[in-house]
Amino acid sequence: MLNNEFMGIKSESHHVVGVSDMKVAKAEGVIVTHSLGSCIGIAIHDPAAQVSGILHFQLPSAEGNKEKAALNPCMYADTGIPELFRSAYRLGADKRRIIVKVAGGSNIADKNDFFKIGSRNYIMMKKIFWKNGILIDNEDVGGNIWRTMRIEIRTGRVFIKHGKGEYEL
Repeated sequence: MLNNEFMGIKSESHHVVGVSDMKVAKAEGVIVTHSLGSCIGIAIHDPAAQVSGILHFQLPSAEGNKEKAALNPCMYADTGIPELFRSAYRLGADKRRIIVKVAGGSNIADKNDFFKIGSRNYIMMKKIFWKNGILIDNEDVGGNIWRTMRIEIRTGRVFIKHGKGEYEL
């Protein structure tokens, strides 16, 4: 754990989530992920258990990439999302109490919108949520901006930072 200051918060429990990565923690500190372009960040929080997590997935489906998914399930929506929730459950979270917030899914590198990675990521995530009865509490998706997402583990407050400033989601 690092002693960092990020977005005005000093914490001994500062967890950084990279691309194709995930962190879940209980009680104290913050979890942050940077560079959400076409990738999607999913922040979850169980207020009773004080468990929070962020998944930063890069691609919609592990189909055709089973070996890569086995090495890093967080790279894909269809393997990373279940892993995020399982990890939260192991720390005492309950699906019925989990609050979900989402950011990313931009069209940054694909100027002509040919590959539509951001849109495909969002659609896959929504399908997985729908099949599992998970509702999104709030989201900031699409457009053509990079985002940083931060969650306070104890409170579940989620903040988004981009070129125009920072706000609570």
